[in-house]
Amino acid sequence: MFGLGPEWILTSAGAPIADAMVFSHPEQIDRLARSCPEALPTAVLAGDPCFDRILAARQHRDRYRRALGVHPGQRLVLLNSTWNPTSLFGDSGPEDVLPLLLPRLTSELPADEYRVAAVLHPNIWHGHGPGQIRLWLDRARRAGLALVDPLEGWRQALIAADVVLGDFGSVSYYAAACGTPVLLGAADPEALGTESPVAAFVRSAPRLDPYRALPPQLDRLLSEHRPANGPTELTSSAPGESAALLRGLFYRLIGITEPAAPAVLDPLPLPPYEPPLRTAPLLVHTRTAADGTVAVRRYAEPRHEPDDAGAEGAGADGEAGSHLAVHEDTLDPGVLESADIVLRYGEADDPRFGSPGEWAAEVLDRYRSASLAAYITGPRECEVLHRGGLRCRLTSDSAGDPAVHASALLARLHSGPAAVAPAPTTLTVATGTHLTRVRITVDREGTGRAARPGR
Repeated sequence: MFGLGPEWILTSAGAPIADAMVFSHPEQIDRLARSCPEALPTAVLAGDPCFDRILAARQHRDRYRRALGVHPGQRLVLLNSTWNPTSLFGDSGPEDVLPLLLPRLTSELPADEYRVAAVLHPNIWHGHGPGQIRLWLDRARRAGLALVDPLEGWRQALIAADVVLGDFGSVSYYAAACGTPVLLGAADPEALGTESPVAAFVRSAPRLDPYRALPPQLDRLLSEHRPANGPTELTSSAPGESAALLRGLFYRLIGITEPAAPAVLDPLPLPPYEPPLRTAPLLVHTRTAADGTVAVRRYAEPRHEPDDAGAEGAGADGEAGSHLAVHEDTLDPGVLESADIVLRYGEADDPRFGSPGEWAAEVLDRYRSASLAAYITGPRECEVLHRGGLRCRLTSDSAGDPAVHASALLARLHSGPAAVAPAPTTLTVATGTHLTRVRITVDREGTGRAARPGR
C-alpha cells in the first residue's frame, strides 16, 4: 500500500521511524492497521490544516475570482497537475493529452465566457525550472492562461474555480471535497493505493475526451454535476479543528504546557490582481440585433474556424460579422498588418505613448487595414478612435475587458447600409449570457479629424 507500507515507515530494525504519524480521517488509520500494524501506536487523528484553510476562506470566493480577472458571467476553468510521469503534465508518450489540450483551452473556449488558469505541483516547477515551464506554456499564456503561484495561490484559485480539469492529484480531490465539478484528463490507478478514497474518486470521476470539442463537455459536466459525499466526508473527520489538535500534539511531544490562547491557522492571503493579457490575435464574431444589442464572441488564436456562426445572444435575425483584434505587442508583428482593431492596455497618462488619442492616431496611420484603435485604461474604460474620425470613451457598468466593447462598437458602426453609422450614446454588449451596458462619450473636439484612409 503506497506510503503506508513497512518499507516507508519502519527502520531496518522494525521500529517506527516517527514518534507520531498524523492522519486526517480514521479510514487512513484503518489502512495503516492492515498494512503496517507495528506503526499503529504512533497514529494520531488531527484533521487537515490545508482543508481547514480552504473552508475558512470560501467566504472570499468573489475576491479571489476578481483577483484572477474573472468577470461577471465568466466560468473559471482551473487546470491542475500533480507530479508524476503519468500526470496531466507528465510524459506518458502517445497518451499525453496536454500538448493537444493546452492550445484548445484558449482557442475553443470563448475568451469572455471563460477564464483559464493552471496550478502545477511545486516539484514540476523545481524539476524543470521556472524558465522551462514558462517556455512550454508561453503560447497559452499569450492567449490568456494564468499561471498560479504553486505555493501561495493554488488554494485561492481552487476556491474561485467553477470547474477543475485535472488528474489523480490532491488538488482534484480537494476540489471534489469542496463540491466543485472535476473532469479528469489523466488517471493512473497504479499511482494510488487501490483502497484509498482518492483512488475511489478517480475511478468514478468523469473523464475528458481530448478529441472532442471542449465547451459541450464542460456544459455537460456542469449540468450533470452532483457533489459526492465521499471526498467531503473522508478528507477530514475534524473539519475546522486541525489547528487545536496539531498544536496539542506538538506540545505533548516536546513536553511543555500548551498556551491558553486559541490555536489558529494563518488565513489565506488575497492574491495580487492578475487580469488576462491576451497578446495573441483574437478572432471576433459579432451579431447585431435589431434593437442594437451586439453579441460578441472572441477566440484567442484559433487553429480552426469556431463552430458558432456569429456570436449567439442577439437573435437569429441579427446581422453577423467578424473581425480581427490584435494587441500591439503581439509576438508576430506581421499580423498587425491585417488587424481590424489594434489594442493596447495601460495608464492613460503613460508618457511613452503621449496620450491615448495620440497613440491611436499613430497606430491607425501605421496599420492601414485597421478601422479602430482602442486604448484600454482600466477594467471599465477604454478610449477609441475610428478611422472615420470618431473619437470617444467607452465606460461600462461592470468590470471586464473593455476591448470587447470596442469590438461591439465597431460591429455597431459597420452594421446596416451605411459604411459608418452615427455613433450611438449607449451600447448593450452580450458575452454569453451576460449583458453589459456601455456609455459612449464622444469627444466632439477630436471627432471629425479622420485618420488617413486605409486601402
